[in-house]
Amino acid sequence: MLLELQLLVAQKECELAEKDAIYQELLERYNIKLANEYGKKSEKMPGADEVFNEAEVTLDEQDELLLASLSTEEKTEQKVKPKRKPLPPELPRKDVIIDIEDTDKTCDCCRNSLHKMGESSSETLEFVPAHIKVIKTIRPKYTCRHCENNGIENHIKMAPMHANPEKYCYREFAEPNNHL
Repeated sequence: MLLELQLLVAQKECELAEKDAIYQELLERYNIKLANEYGKKSEKMPGADEVFNEAEVTLDEQDELLLASLSTEEKTEQKVKPKRKPLPPELPRKDVIIDIEDTDKTCDCCRNSLHKMGESSSETLEFVPAHIKVIKTIRPKYTCRHCENNGIENHIKMAPMHANPEKYCYREFAEPNNHL
């Protein structure tokens, strides 16, 4: 009984030593990656980290498989893209629909008629002194059902965004006599 327990302790110590060695190698790799990513650029030399990095040399495929089996949970974090806050719904709105021409509502490859599959919309805030309103620009999207059903590459048609000169600020070029 005592001999079995001593054997078990020795086995656990071996496993712990192996895991500790793997941990040290991973820690060294992590520190090297940090130094490469965030270290001073002047201290970097191409290939210099490969010459003295023993951890990467000694770590072979079996160790990588062991590391993969040791990791119980992999976290994949995606960067959250910042989004603008939506404009308040209580503001008055004006819908502007920019559609493609009726002649363009046919498929380029099979000449069948296109159907509306959705729309792309954007909102801009227009400020008129003592009057504020939201202009919602809607551009319907069209696609061909015939091409979609027959497995042909489906093309989406949508009217291009038009330039609205009213939404741009009036600008004046700087001249020497303007500043006095």
